[in-house]
Amino acid sequence: MTLQQQPTGWRKSSRSANTSSCVEVGRVDDRAAVRDTKDRSAGYFTTSRTQWSTFVAAIKDGTFDS
Repeated sequence: MTLQQQPTGWRKSSRSANTSSCVEVGRVDDRAAVRDTKDRSAGYFTTSRTQWSTFVAAIKDGTFDS
């Protein structure tokens, strides 16, 4: 797949304001773009809307809690 646009609207969680280990999420076409805040020049990966929604729901449900 070739994306025609660059991601826009980059943001990070307000809960990660005081840490250096964060990711940012932006939008590109109808997808979510994700990048590392420590190395923004390394690029980003994209997920479909369904993949991103499933991931966020799993976080909210505590799926990844130890």
